[in-house]
Amino acid sequence: MEMNPNKKKHHLEGASKRLNAAIILFFFTGFLLVAVKPVADWTLHRLIIVVAVPATLHINLNILPKYIQVDRLMVAIVNFLCALGVLILYSTNVDRGVTQAVFYGIGTMFMLFCSIFVRRLFSAGWSWIVLPISILSLILLVAPIIFGTEINGAKNWIHISGVSVQPSEFVKIGLIVLSAYSMSRYNKMLWICFLGISMAVLMLQKDLGAVLLYFATTMIMFYTANGSLRIIAGSMLAGIGAAVFAYNRFAHIKKRVAIWQNPWADYENAGYQLVQSLVAIASGGLLGVGLGLGNPSVIPIYYTDFIFSVIAEQFGILFSALVLALYALLALRGSFIARSAQTRFHALLAIGCTSMICVQTFVIIGGVIKLIPLTGVTMPFVSYGGSSLVASMGLIGILQGVAGYNRDKLNRDAQMTLLDQQYQNNTQIIQ
Repeated sequence: MEMNPNKKKHHLEGASKRLNAAIILFFFTGFLLVAVKPVADWTLHRLIIVVAVPATLHINLNILPKYIQVDRLMVAIVNFLCALGVLILYSTNVDRGVTQAVFYGIGTMFMLFCSIFVRRLFSAGWSWIVLPISILSLILLVAPIIFGTEINGAKNWIHISGVSVQPSEFVKIGLIVLSAYSMSRYNKMLWICFLGISMAVLMLQKDLGAVLLYFATTMIMFYTANGSLRIIAGSMLAGIGAAVFAYNRFAHIKKRVAIWQNPWADYENAGYQLVQSLVAIASGGLLGVGLGLGNPSVIPIYYTDFIFSVIAEQFGILFSALVLALYALLALRGSFIARSAQTRFHALLAIGCTSMICVQTFVIIGGVIKLIPLTGVTMPFVSYGGSSLVASMGLIGILQGVAGYNRDKLNRDAQMTLLDQQYQNNTQIIQ
């Protein structure tokens, strides 16, 4: 017997509330365990974050959906990943955990801004805003060449009043918006020129990870818009040529490829962090060594590139597989939003944001487990860093905006259908 629709909706809402409560309890318990160990190190900011992050989760999962139409499943997944990143960082370094918690709050506000922007402005014919976004993106991209600092072989950071910013993270949003706009109007030259300039600038900065993300995302968007396998094949060949050029041109790329092939050959130097990453994953086993335990600090940059290794060590391979499943579910949800889009532009926006997050997740985790060479990108929502977290939340905000626009359009169509039916009924009564 089929369940009544209202009863089914009530049942789903109840299950959602129980799941949200379980998530909040999980993180409250985790932060509390870390904060009170050892008792001698109790400080005010240690205890504030125990309440602050679960409170933020409660607001985002339970209160926010009551006032703003959001995709509840996507919000739950993203907030779980963000809180997980804060918890892992907090368990290894309190100051980084507190800083990441602040970035989490800023990212939440940026997500809401992007959602409202896409839902209200782009749907109201504000397509002219694409040009200023593109110009600002190019300015941001060029800035590190003039004012930037080289870190780990790439000159892609600028420092403003003691705060480090990676502009290429925010340019992702501009790239997706411009590409979606030009592809939706069948204008190839616009997005090709922007992509070409962006990739050339990133090559000058030696930021090959960002080059890979930009190229792969736009190719997925173009295939979605055009469906031409011939052009995609040609683009892939050009990409392979660029990769060969980068390998021969940049010494740190050769080193990364050599490490990928055999990190144990230079264990004490270049291959050290990858070997330690693999050891950490293996030492975690199925269930992990426990929150706050293990020895993640032996990996030099565990809090950015190798944070997945820390998750695997502390929580185990089973929990790590769950994290990967959440990313897969996020990809499916983003694809569903794109398929349900009411305009070509909104569909390409959604598929661009989804592709960027998925490609970045694959690239970083693939490098950590030695599936592909390391590229230096971050794990979306989880790795330490304000630029990465805020920009990733912005991508989710765009997806939320497209989903909101879809709902608004369907509601308007339903209202018009109802009015049309009432008009026809009134006409028949008069006749």
